[in-house]
Amino acid sequence: MAKLDIAINEPGRRVFLLGNLAIARGALEAGVRVASAYPGTPSSEILDAIAGVAPKRGIHAEWSTNEKVALEVAIGASYAGARAMAAMKHVGVNVALDALATLAYTGVNAGLVLVSADDPGMHSSQNEQDNRLLARFAKIPCLEPYDAQSAKDYTKAAFELSEKFQTPVMLRTTTRVSHAKGDVTLGELPDYEKQKPRFVKDARRYVCVPAHSRALHPVLNRKLAQLEEYASESELNHMHLEGEKGIVVAGVARNYVREAIESLGVKVSLLELGFTHPLPRELMRRFLSSVSEVLVVEELEPFLEEQIRAMQSDVVVRGKDLLPREGEFTPELVEEAIARFLGVEHSPPPRRRAKLELPPRPPVLCPGCSHRALFYALKKVTRRKIYAGDIGCYTLGALEPLKAMDTCLCMGAGVSQAQGFYHAGIDEDVVAIIGDSTFLHAGMPALLNAAYNSADILVIILDNRTTAMTGHQPHPGVGVTATGSETRPVDFIALAKALGAEYVAKVKPNDFEETVRVLEEALSRRGLRVVIAEEPCALLGRKLGLWKTPPRVTRGRCEGYLCSACRACLRIGCPAVGWEGGKAKIIEELCTGCGLCVSVCPNEAIVGGEEEC
Repeated sequence: MAKLDIAINEPGRRVFLLGNLAIARGALEAGVRVASAYPGTPSSEILDAIAGVAPKRGIHAEWSTNEKVALEVAIGASYAGARAMAAMKHVGVNVALDALATLAYTGVNAGLVLVSADDPGMHSSQNEQDNRLLARFAKIPCLEPYDAQSAKDYTKAAFELSEKFQTPVMLRTTTRVSHAKGDVTLGELPDYEKQKPRFVKDARRYVCVPAHSRALHPVLNRKLAQLEEYASESELNHMHLEGEKGIVVAGVARNYVREAIESLGVKVSLLELGFTHPLPRELMRRFLSSVSEVLVVEELEPFLEEQIRAMQSDVVVRGKDLLPREGEFTPELVEEAIARFLGVEHSPPPRRRAKLELPPRPPVLCPGCSHRALFYALKKVTRRKIYAGDIGCYTLGALEPLKAMDTCLCMGAGVSQAQGFYHAGIDEDVVAIIGDSTFLHAGMPALLNAAYNSADILVIILDNRTTAMTGHQPHPGVGVTATGSETRPVDFIALAKALGAEYVAKVKPNDFEETVRVLEEALSRRGLRVVIAEEPCALLGRKLGLWKTPPRVTRGRCEGYLCSACRACLRIGCPAVGWEGGKAKIIEELCTGCGLCVSVCPNEAIVGGEEEC
């Protein structure tokens, strides 16, 4: 379904929607006025979809510089009386937590929904934290949809709940909810009439100095007690009593449990929770009074299980003794756990395995990616160096054959870690590598800190003019907003100098010889140095008409089959460079014509597509 289709006003129509688009549609039906986000898989499509219809719906939609800013923009809008949503992936909530933890004290005015897209199994993340724990820590309610329809419905319910209790509400999704498609019945879109925003000043509520916060905290705790009562009567929870043994389930695993019960042909009491914080204790007590033993089915942490155990019921509570505490659940895994819990025989159908053993296929940088050229040049001019990396496409530079990244922790950490290496007295020169969007997200304070504390490091900003890893969303360095309007782009050279860099240079990585020269010069200097490696993302190159004629191999000059120490073209790790009959081969269908293989071939066996062999 195209982006614009989420704004059709045809109540009752059934459409096939991605979970994230269903959330976007739910926000539209709820009357969202301001939507902000920082791109991060599996959440990115939410803001993409809203931005696609924002101008005609009178909505402000923005890609913020980081998740904390995104949430604070939404907070300001909510204070002013406009319904607002901030969307981010689970680790993004860590960045926003400083604001979130105190926001619960002030509460909100118009509805405010925080979408936390968790990633069990770490499909695209550095950890698989369970953000229900952060909702509990921040003392805010948490709703968990389980399919596309509930994603839309729960989004609307979250806005209503937020306004009813004047609290931010976390909508916690997971990858399988965000990125699975399902039928969704559309509701009615509100008639957007431009309302003049109004902020009613109330310093005792909105100015969180200690004296005010001490008064607000008891109010928050009373609100939580009221939310718990409300949760027990919420229609987002479903209880079905049938049998002495029961199952409590939340999130996408609701689908797996239903399938397992049907497949096994068993009768079991079932409590499906859409409202997972605060725990609907009265509802839970009613359920526990009807069963003798309960299995809690929840991905990642024993969040519900531990709270149910703490209720001091005589009911035997099981969960993580039958189900893993890490990774994604599968229907087969859940079915096996339920069969063991119920003590029924279970013979899962044998899995068909391919007879052919496929070779491992690790992720690689795209053909023509300028990061590859930068990494190869960096490895050529360095010997004993530490490469402090960061999060983005370029993190793949840590893998074979480039191996040009030694650390990757969180957004912006590479520049800070590089300073730690230097101040610890490491003998090697230290190079920090960070992407353009990541630098604007969290690298600027780290670079300022390096200047302030006199760190002798080289920082390389990989500027590919987009947020490539999450779907090519724009950022302040691109000069285009989320809705496509032009704006003033950041000047990375001026910014680096303003933050205190003593040496700043810019290179085009595909100009390999010049890149080598600039890197050598930067490494020969002392102090805080910044090199900006600017080249458009290779995937955008086709749209921009930047792809060139693929180079050609003069097979008579290629000596790779004679000398294994050569094969330089293979060591760049480009998918467009193959090997056939003991010699290099260019796979034209993949090649962008970047010319890196031409630059690295010592025998001039590979020549540009416009040159004579």
